[in-house]
Amino acid sequence: MAKTYDVIIIGSGPGGYVCAIKAAQLGLKVAVVEKRPTFGGTCLNVGCIPSKALLSVSEKFHEAKEAFATFGISCGKPKIDVAAMQAFKRSVVEANVKGIAFLFRKNGIDSYQGVGRILEPGRVLVSPENDAQITLEGEAIVIATGSTVAPLPGIDIDEEAILSSTGALDLDRVPKSLAVIGAGVIGLELGSVWRRLGAEVTVIEYLDRILPGMDGEVGKVLQRELKKQGFAFRLGRKVTAAKVMKSGVSLTMVPSAGEGAEETLKAEKVLVAIGRRPFTEGLGLEDIGLETDAQGRIPVDENFETAISGIYAIGDVIAGPMLAHKAEEEGVAVAEILAGLPGEVNHDVIPAVVYTAPEVAAVGQSEEALKEAGVTYKKGNFSFMANGRARAMGQAAGFVKILADAETDRVLGAHIVGPMAGELIHEIAVLMEFGGSAEDLARTCHAHPTLSEAVREAAMAAAYGAPIHS
Repeated sequence: MAKTYDVIIIGSGPGGYVCAIKAAQLGLKVAVVEKRPTFGGTCLNVGCIPSKALLSVSEKFHEAKEAFATFGISCGKPKIDVAAMQAFKRSVVEANVKGIAFLFRKNGIDSYQGVGRILEPGRVLVSPENDAQITLEGEAIVIATGSTVAPLPGIDIDEEAILSSTGALDLDRVPKSLAVIGAGVIGLELGSVWRRLGAEVTVIEYLDRILPGMDGEVGKVLQRELKKQGFAFRLGRKVTAAKVMKSGVSLTMVPSAGEGAEETLKAEKVLVAIGRRPFTEGLGLEDIGLETDAQGRIPVDENFETAISGIYAIGDVIAGPMLAHKAEEEGVAVAEILAGLPGEVNHDVIPAVVYTAPEVAAVGQSEEALKEAGVTYKKGNFSFMANGRARAMGQAAGFVKILADAETDRVLGAHIVGPMAGELIHEIAVLMEFGGSAEDLARTCHAHPTLSEAVREAAMAAAYGAPIHS
């Protein structure tokens, strides 16, 4: 007989495992189906967590090499042991995935290793790699299968010379040169890792700017700082071919605008980082009549329910930014809905972070989006050059920008380039969640000296037209 559950969740990434834990905490009987041998999905296994481990190591190496002398620290020329670095990365990943397994046991969640296929509403077939198939039955099914690397037509990823983000995380030595196709978050973060460790990095981007989709001013400042670190940029370029040779890869590119000569760029390794696409292969969606949109996403209603009653979807397989924390919030909301509680996600207040150095963080609307929507707004900027703590840390590059409604002063968006931007952004996210104004933030006392004072000064600039310290 098939085992029966209140909810069956396919996928144990941030959306799936959080949904499972929350549902179990609310008293539901939960099963999770995961095709990998470990929990955590892309994020914990080959994404967010391992990349942050490498970013942390490489940033420390870069500081020892480039900044210690400025602080009066002398320790000789640092060397990087790539094998030891990779071992550290693996230990971080292992601790995190084991943590998810512990939480599943703690909350009484049943897990099944294998590919999950939806046979019909309420029934999921689990196909383990080396075992008999199992059929699970449940009142509800949640699809949380995440995303996979978006392919670049004509470029074959072999994970040896031409890499996806997975291959770029696993290099066993520092390449002499690395060409990164795509100037988005993944490309700039992994490019930063290997640039700090000594690789010559060239970023190729189809558009004429880096970080497409983020605030334009932010992109300009980050590009300037990355150039100082040795990055080279080829913007407005379309890669048309890649030839693997003994010495590396030869890339052919042309101006994306359509006019201009063909160019060739040679690199030892190439990273394809043009984005990600929803992963729904093997779910059996076609067989049950569940259609996806032009981008491969599963349409859902305000309760995250698909066109088929009892089947829900969250995270990267539905519309919205492909962010782990966005998936987590949706997982919580679905669990609450299935438990008979109100569950919702404010998609207007979803922070985004780029873990380069300096970091980039944003929440809410960009200037470009406000202009396009015809919203009248006011802007407050404050440079970290005028922040005492940032100067004392030797990390004074960047700024804070706050955008507020010109009439109501309600904060509509915020953008930070600078030290600990990924932490600082949440003060503004909380403010926006409660409908706060720039003046609310400007009148809130901040400890001195802290980086967060720069956030308050930007709020002063937006609310009053001028900060105190610039």
